[in-house]
Amino acid sequence: MARTHRVALAIVAALAAGVAPAALGGATAAAATPSPTAGATAGATAGATAGQTTETGTVVQEGGPLVVPSGEEVVTTRVTVTLPEGARGPVKARLLLPITWEFAGDAWDFHSDIKATCSVNGGAHQPCDWLQPAEGPNHGPYVATLPSVEAATTLTYDIRLETGIGARRYGDVHGTLEVGAGGAPDLASGPVVFQFARTTPAAALRTTVLARDKAGVLWQYESTGLHEKPLKPRARIGGGWNVYTSITTVGERTAAGEGDLVARDRAGVLWFYEGSGNPAAPFKPRVRVGGGWNAYTAISARGWDGLMARDKAGVLWFYPPNYGSPSAPFQQRQRVDGDWNAYSALVGRTLGDGVVTRDTAGVLWSHRAAWQRPGFMPRTRLGGGWNAYDRIAYARNLAGSRDGDYLARDKAGHLWFYEGLQRDGNLVPSPTRREIGWGWGIYDTIL
Repeated sequence: MARTHRVALAIVAALAAGVAPAALGGATAAAATPSPTAGATAGATAGATAGQTTETGTVVQEGGPLVVPSGEEVVTTRVTVTLPEGARGPVKARLLLPITWEFAGDAWDFHSDIKATCSVNGGAHQPCDWLQPAEGPNHGPYVATLPSVEAATTLTYDIRLETGIGARRYGDVHGTLEVGAGGAPDLASGPVVFQFARTTPAAALRTTVLARDKAGVLWQYESTGLHEKPLKPRARIGGGWNVYTSITTVGERTAAGEGDLVARDRAGVLWFYEGSGNPAAPFKPRVRVGGGWNAYTAISARGWDGLMARDKAGVLWFYPPNYGSPSAPFQQRQRVDGDWNAYSALVGRTLGDGVVTRDTAGVLWSHRAAWQRPGFMPRTRLGGGWNAYDRIAYARNLAGSRDGDYLARDKAGHLWFYEGLQRDGNLVPSPTRREIGWGWGIYDTIL
């Protein structure tokens, strides 16, 4: 009888501790315990401020993975989190995207690609800036901190993304939403998936290429934003452009009809064509800037709005922009320096507020603007062999991945695409080229 009493006491003590003895099927009960459902934490334990519990929470992305277009619109995904029973106090959440520094290119690049705002339980959206902790390979994932809130049985997080065209290169990203007390992901953790789609972006996010044929007709090629086929078929802008001996882009042209041009006629008069915002007729009627521009052997853009011009003595001049004045778009010129006759080509660009040049040996150089205008920092060598081309044009972003794309036409009329890549903090043309067109020998100007 005494032995029976001792066994009963042992069973009661074991049950109080939450352990079933083997005599009552303990081993079988442990093996039959169901595993956590998808999106739930395994073995999550709330801290002292969130209550003592051994239950696990769940994380469910409503509607499944979020499809994110190529910068065409703002999209939102809703994530419902169920916390373990007894959780209390303030809780914090964070979203981890496993995009490494190496894949993103650099921190600035990623932040310009993906902007996020977040809300909880229908509250106001707040910026949830991306941070990158120094952990894991290539410095670990990007992390967005979501607004903190008091614990409840169910929490609803809305994550709103606004993306640039470059976000498409990330493809399908399997992120993780973690919710916890005191900064630890100890209450719930589960997947949140984003599918960055390779679709054609909105017109305002796509650049254009202009080409003048030998009959004086100006043609426009819209970019597609797609790597496999960067250019759409050409569209006619208008005739009569053979009255000009030089045509130069000013600022950034887009498929939405944005971006300006300057053109010099045979008498040396410079004309300004302001962007109209109409893709079918992208330029407003021309406005006379002034005469005397036959003094220059080369005219090129500099940055978004300025002009560079090289005179016959090899001196380079900078014309700063005069914002808001189409009738007088440039200020008085400023001398940069001499010896620019060493270059056989000047190619303006909007990125980095500078120019790219090709010397007589066929070497391509990058000249980035100095802090004190109008000069440049020491030039950087981009590569040799560019004497194979009779036309070189800065295309900014044709395929939706970088802002340092270039086009080059060889003497047989083949058009080559040099996609921009990251090198030493700069965007430079890739050392490998890809042919994207032929028959371009019909054009005497490519912009």
